[in-house]
Amino acid sequence: MKFTIEVEVNFKSRAFLMDIAEVAKRSGVPASTLRYYEKKGLIASVGPAGGRRQFVPSVLNQLALIALGQAAGLSLDEIASMLTPSGGPNIDRELLSNKADDIDATIKQLRAVSRGLRHAAACPAPSHAECPTFQGLLKAAAAGALDRQRVGRQVGRQVGYRDAAGSAPC
Repeated sequence: MKFTIEVEVNFKSRAFLMDIAEVAKRSGVPASTLRYYEKKGLIASVGPAGGRRQFVPSVLNQLALIALGQAAGLSLDEIASMLTPSGGPNIDRELLSNKADDIDATIKQLRAVSRGLRHAAACPAPSHAECPTFQGLLKAAAAGALDRQRVGRQVGRQVGYRDAAGSAPC
């Protein structure tokens, strides 16, 4: 018994496509943002059908990757550099490692600021002007060490000092 199957080249089933409104609804990403992502090359439509952009379901995975990259603080250009033309990931491990280091530095900085603020809130000194820990926090702020663009080590040196019992001296 002999069978013949005809194959249509570049066939894309319309039954599995979503228009831009459906993608926006399912992803929570506004249509204007989807158009912007398409313009930037982050996602691709398969062509307008009846005037509306159509997307394959895998665009939802691409949008999840974009959201994850943004949550990590990556720019859209950095995210685009890690997407293959088919939309799959092509991870730049060095970039991710550097970004993780930046996040760790920010966490360290924010912990030092938090310790300083908690100390100032509970400080037994009669006045914050008499508290060396609070004065250190003010000096760090004046020097720009609390700027989020700076490394947290500066804040830790100026604000995060502790005695042997783990409490900041007044």
